[in-house]
Amino acid sequence: MSYKEDFIHLMLKSDVLKFGDFKTKSGRMSPYFINTGFFNNSEEIAKLGDFYAKAYMDNIKLDKPLLFGPAYKGIPLVVSCAVSLYKNYGLEIGYSFNRKEAKDHGEKGIFVGETPNADSDVVIIEDVITAGTAVRESIDILKHYDAKVKALIVSVNRMERGSGDKSAIHELEDDYGVKVYSILDIKFIADYLRNKEIDGKVYIDEEMYAKIMKHLDTYKER
Repeated sequence: MSYKEDFIHLMLKSDVLKFGDFKTKSGRMSPYFINTGFFNNSEEIAKLGDFYAKAYMDNIKLDKPLLFGPAYKGIPLVVSCAVSLYKNYGLEIGYSFNRKEAKDHGEKGIFVGETPNADSDVVIIEDVITAGTAVRESIDILKHYDAKVKALIVSVNRMERGSGDKSAIHELEDDYGVKVYSILDIKFIADYLRNKEIDGKVYIDEEMYAKIMKHLDTYKER
């Protein structure tokens, strides 16, 4: 199997990827839901870091990158990715994540790890983008510290438009000049799982496949 297919199997095994009727953070109803917060043991988070690291190696070419994970879900993602990049590829890369509330004692500040600055070429590590709201908040925080956000890596590209007529990913690319990469996209998942039996279960039958395709058509770029 390819690493993309391995990732699908891990999401199913860990109950991270579910099919049914769900309300997303953007308020939209969706026939599937992805929550990387359900990865909850050392094997799963180590493998997840390997998948992000692979996506990083396939796409990112920066001399001195800084990995940034938005609190809270991005924290284990950025740490596991940084560890994997060092152990598997020998890359020594700085990482950082933010606190939800600024520390009011000691050195204060909102960052844990390397503090972003004007010399930082930041790669954001995030789980899933729907409308891009959370990512925009992270970019605004980083810009306040003069950091340059160069790229974003997400687990799954939902392939949906954002608040306007473009996809959330294309909006981010156009508004901030940030390149967005993903481990895989929902179309790849749907095509791979269509009528496929895994551990005695078919996750996407023809009815569910049609619902996903209708959802994509409803929220596709105009």
